[in-house]
Amino acid sequence: MPDANPRKRRLLLLALVFSAAGLAYGVHWFWHGRHHESTDDAYVAGNVVGVTPRIGGTVVAVMADNTDFVRSGQILARLDDADARLALARASADLGEAVRQVNQTFAGRAQQDANLAVKQRDLDRAEADLARRDLAFAAQAVSREEAEHARATRDQTRAELNLARAQYAAAEAMVGGTSLAAHPAVKQAEVRLRETYLALGRCIIRAQEDGQIARRSVQIGQQVSAGTPLMAIIPQAQIWVDANFKEDQLQSMGIGQPVQLVSDLYGDAVMFHGKVAGFSPGTGSVFSLLPPQNASGNWIKIVQRLPVRIALDPAELGKHPLRLGLSMKATVETATPGAAQAGTTHMETHVYDEDEKAVAALIRGILRTNQAHGG
Repeated sequence: MPDANPRKRRLLLLALVFSAAGLAYGVHWFWHGRHHESTDDAYVAGNVVGVTPRIGGTVVAVMADNTDFVRSGQILARLDDADARLALARASADLGEAVRQVNQTFAGRAQQDANLAVKQRDLDRAEADLARRDLAFAAQAVSREEAEHARATRDQTRAELNLARAQYAAAEAMVGGTSLAAHPAVKQAEVRLRETYLALGRCIIRAQEDGQIARRSVQIGQQVSAGTPLMAIIPQAQIWVDANFKEDQLQSMGIGQPVQLVSDLYGDAVMFHGKVAGFSPGTGSVFSLLPPQNASGNWIKIVQRLPVRIALDPAELGKHPLRLGLSMKATVETATPGAAQAGTTHMETHVYDEDEKAVAALIRGILRTNQAHGG
């Protein structure tokens, strides 16, 4: 009968190995594992800024293509602007004409005011002359005809004064309570000029953000309408990771907890660092095209996953750029206390601010050129 001692030693050695492995795992879980939650169901996500024209027209130039890096405000495409330039020239002339007409109206009011003062003095002289004629007639120094003639002159000047008052009131109604720049006719012409100027500016399509061009579909000569997708911009500074954790991993997670991430693109040699930025309000199945209906038929419980948004370090992204859709492995350090609610995000672009400043300067120049006085 073979000796059983070698077999016993091998079984004992194997038991010791498994015991050591179990002890090592237990120590690792106690000091590290229980304070970390990991998933490899994580993918790079980011904003996709659509580039669309704000007016319709014919594309005459395309100045960016897929994979190009662009800066905010850079010209991406241009539309034919011949009609827009003609409309702007017409609106500029209309504004100048409106300013001159309103200037003339202000001058007409001043003229009616002066005429009203003249008619008032004429009436005063006519009434004084009539009084003298009445006294002279009573003393029989003048004839009745001369006295009646003075009365008729007084009545005529009074009527002329009433007419002058009515003419002044009409002129005052046109410009009273306003100035040249604030006159409704001038304001209407300004609005038309702003519309045509902005329409001309919108023939140039600019990048709203710094980023990389993707999904370019526009071609030279293409007739596009307002809102037609031309291309997209992927802002490199607006990239995050959506990590899908199982629902039983979320108990200790909170906003602001540190996260370590590894990308399949760079491998373990590059470690990304981030923070938990927020939790989705629902699981992926809830927002799917056909949400599950568990109230009918047989039911099998499936552990759900909740998307967790992880903000990345911009400095690390600058050194090692990521692309949308890439796979990541995320590990959240749950030992760090986290907040229960995420903050708000604010995004805006100032690319179109220069259009408003330029048209305001153009309007001021037209007013100065055509304005005789301030009204």
